[in-house]
Amino acid sequence: MATVAAPPSKSFSHRAVIAAALARGTSRLTGLLDSQDITRTRACMAAMGADFHPQSDGSLIVSGVAGRPQGGDPEGDAPALLDVGESGTTCRLLVAVAAAGKGVFEVRGEGRMHDRPIGELVRALLPLGVEILYLEKSGCPPLHIAAKGLRGGEALISLEESSQYLSGLLLAAPMAAAPLTINISGQKTVSWPYVAITLSMLADFGVPFAVETLEGDDAWKKADWRALTDVVPGRTRFVMQPAPYTPREHAVEGDWSSASYFLAAGAVGREPVTVTGLRPDSLQGDRAILDILAAMDARIDVSPEGVTVLPSGLSGRELDMGRCPDLVPTVAAAACFASGETDIRNVAHLRLKESDRIEAVAENCTLAGAVVTTTADGMRIRPKALRTDQRVAFSSFNDHRLAMSAALFELAGIDVVLDNPGCVAKSFPTFWEKWATIEK
Repeated sequence: MATVAAPPSKSFSHRAVIAAALARGTSRLTGLLDSQDITRTRACMAAMGADFHPQSDGSLIVSGVAGRPQGGDPEGDAPALLDVGESGTTCRLLVAVAAAGKGVFEVRGEGRMHDRPIGELVRALLPLGVEILYLEKSGCPPLHIAAKGLRGGEALISLEESSQYLSGLLLAAPMAAAPLTINISGQKTVSWPYVAITLSMLADFGVPFAVETLEGDDAWKKADWRALTDVVPGRTRFVMQPAPYTPREHAVEGDWSSASYFLAAGAVGREPVTVTGLRPDSLQGDRAILDILAAMDARIDVSPEGVTVLPSGLSGRELDMGRCPDLVPTVAAAACFASGETDIRNVAHLRLKESDRIEAVAENCTLAGAVVTTTADGMRIRPKALRTDQRVAFSSFNDHRLAMSAALFELAGIDVVLDNPGCVAKSFPTFWEKWATIEK
């Protein structure tokens, strides 16, 4: 049996860094993920005035900006540069945070970032008193932000492309000059669990808020946000009050997204795999990997020692993965080992990730031997005999999740060759070291 410790949660790490950096005082973060994306978020918050002091025990001391993210002098010629690299989370969360600050900011990235959408968030921010200009392509970074602080009032945001737009507004709202009510538009929402993570971080750093749902035609009532499983556009709103972030100690939990590759390996490989450091009651949407693997007939044991998945004969299933899109590369690879077709749907927003994850996942599964048909919002995977005992060149598409999911094909006997295995450093720098412990 292989035992692997889950790395710290990337989603929680981003939000913990931001909350601590916005606080009035000094916070201590433990268990923080050390990855390229988190390094980008730290650097951007440092550019806005926060100080970070790594400790010998691995913790991080953060001196916050007391709710005043600082940009460049509007009369000068040097904006505060927020280089988000290829981190979409950093970009979408910090565009809103910068808009709540004072001064001039420039948001830039690299790779596919300048083709990834940000227009919906910009449209929501403009009525709140900020000036934002697109420097290249309309609707995408890079951006020039001239901020004088948010004035409060009402904001309207759609979550059809990304829940990160709402998370950014929620993180920025406590710094507004007046109460801010955030309403949800559009026809559907995606990735609600990531919003729940944002709300939990606000609560942890002492920020008051209320989530309200519309009962009947005109009665808004406070809802228990921890019990919500989805946000209904037009019938859910977030009521935010001006408030300081309170400094504190915060421990980051283990990451279910990164654990998914090892849990799937337990199901399709030769030996059980146990992953330690995961919270079974986590708010992370990617905890759904257990429900998905169980639905596909995987044998699973959850104990105080960790989560164990045993070698299993998997069956294809119909899966709505709108709440856990980051699991699609993992689940699609596992589906190639199953008997029967797997239909993955409600993940159209995957086309806007580091790669077009629908087409990229389909290409790698096809290279492994499966028959894959892509649809507008997902894919159908029909397993065939995998190309065992062959050397297959897979593309990572410079996408960390594509690289890690392709590793699963080694468990079929395929000699997996990747063009850029190092791209896993974006979220899981030690992935290959831990993957080497899995029996091939």
